[in-house]
Amino acid sequence: MLVRRYSVLSKALGKMMPPQAEAAVRLANQMQDTQDPKLKAEIAKVAKLVEPDQPLRDPFSIVSAEMSTLAGNIASLIGSGHPTLNKVAAYYFQSQGKHVRPLIVLLLSKALSEIPEAERTRYGKVDKDDVHAHKPMTGEGINDPLSPLSILHGINPNLVLNPLSRPQDPFPSECNGILPKQRRLAEIVEMIHTASLLHDDVIDNSETRRSMPSGNVAFSNKMAILAGDFLLGRASVAIARLRNAEVIELLSTTIANLVEGEFMQLKNSVNTSSEAKKASFEYYIHKTYLKTASLMSKSCRATAVLSGANDDVVEASYMFGRNLGLCFQIVDDMLDYTVAEDRLGKPAGADLKLGLATAPVLYAWEEYPELGEMIKRKFSEPDDVYKAREYVRKTDGLKKTRELAVHYHDEALRQLSVLPDSEALQGLKSLTNAVLNRSK
Repeated sequence: MLVRRYSVLSKALGKMMPPQAEAAVRLANQMQDTQDPKLKAEIAKVAKLVEPDQPLRDPFSIVSAEMSTLAGNIASLIGSGHPTLNKVAAYYFQSQGKHVRPLIVLLLSKALSEIPEAERTRYGKVDKDDVHAHKPMTGEGINDPLSPLSILHGINPNLVLNPLSRPQDPFPSECNGILPKQRRLAEIVEMIHTASLLHDDVIDNSETRRSMPSGNVAFSNKMAILAGDFLLGRASVAIARLRNAEVIELLSTTIANLVEGEFMQLKNSVNTSSEAKKASFEYYIHKTYLKTASLMSKSCRATAVLSGANDDVVEASYMFGRNLGLCFQIVDDMLDYTVAEDRLGKPAGADLKLGLATAPVLYAWEEYPELGEMIKRKFSEPDDVYKAREYVRKTDGLKKTRELAVHYHDEALRQLSVLPDSEALQGLKSLTNAVLNRSK
């Protein structure tokens, strides 16, 4: 009878007022000496419901060993025989970037490893042979070529300084629950993202990136474009060597999505009818998905696929990445209006100067119809940028943008419910909160 009462109490405690909860804790403390194992379990459950939240570890620290070798492993993947090309291609990896995308992949990989192998049956079994990056007996490791090196390079491969042609095993046998293919995936994702930054900075005529001269300023537009192309080429080779058709399809699609999103952003055309506002917002969300959330969502899905997780987990992983990616970019669009240039690491107000109508302006348009004409001409007339910022300031544009980001943040957290509790899961939740509340 007492056990049943405690069971009811534990279910209801979350709805109690603090004094009632304190009384329940006192009662539980008085009964700690009970020998009944069921009652002890219920008491522990009650105590857990009311104990203060424990501070979470920094998400980075959970996979710090993997993150610390990220840049070095990428350098081994992008090396060429041309020192200048190496310098340009590796330029952004030398700066203090956020590295959010590989961090997401690594944390999710570790969280997925907590699912018992018996429950990861999407492909019949977990790839237990995926222990080392190089498999000398089979030649099917993630550093092993699929074609003869003489064909890949067209010349004697021994004369080429090309780390991709030389088998390596950079990953320790103790993998922290993260498969070598998942570690390589994290590196590939960062390579694709960095390639897109090099290209974007040329398209946008950017002068700074991460508080340093942008690649196009440091080396020229031509060099930046070629380096971005080279990174995508190297990433494509690494993708193929994962030897998983679904993952190859997912990651290849993200490269196409980045281009599609950029085309949508360049077009960014609207009309000023009443229906245009809704359509423009849908256009904005879709463009945001293609340019930012696609890489996050599909890399999360690829991470789950490599783990052998079942369909519901694979789908939830994709939706987690999708919602987190949308939240990330919407917060970024909001910061363009709220954070000073020296903290942002790039020119403040850059979106308007590029003629881009993001969420804050689209919300302000609902109250100030004259913004429609400004959006249509891409803020090209004198004082358009200043006026648009003033309209945003006078309305609830930033507040509504924040609420939209919160919506996607909450949806991202909801998707994580399919994963078992673990330190890595808590790290993913902490990272999701950090994405919403970041200031740069």
